[in-house]
Amino acid sequence: MPKLKRKKIDIKKVKMGKNVTIYSPSNIYECEIGDNSFIGPFVEIQKGVKIGKNCKVQSHTFICELVKIKNNVFVGHGVMFINDKFRNYGPSNRNKKLWSKTEVGNQVSIGSNSTILPVKICDNVVIGAGSVVTKDINTKGVYAGNPAKKIK
Repeated sequence: MPKLKRKKIDIKKVKMGKNVTIYSPSNIYECEIGDNSFIGPFVEIQKGVKIGKNCKVQSHTFICELVKIKNNVFVGHGVMFINDKFRNYGPSNRNKKLWSKTEVGNQVSIGSNSTILPVKICDNVVIGAGSVVTKDINTKGVYAGNPAKKIK
């Protein structure tokens, strides 16, 4: 059982590793969270998401379906993961065929208020605060801006 901080946490069908800490209020369902990971308050993690070992997800972050985060990843405050680049409003807005996957490698740090579109991010990457990642990142380094570009 995870270490739950405060009482109001909605956790449904979550596979958790050892020593997971989750602060409330949070909405976490049908996902996996690895050993020694930390989830801050006001976080939503949707079904099918996989978060690796030794990860830290800060407050007010939204992790949607089809996101896989590997090990030793830091996700700053207010980070938004997006799986639908072509948001449809109306009856077809749940067409999952239009959704795409996001993969975050090992040893990645994502700065606060960043937006991560459906991309692949390789290992050993730092993404500066407020960045918008619109394309795959295949080379380690520091990325920042809108759209995010390698700066170091």
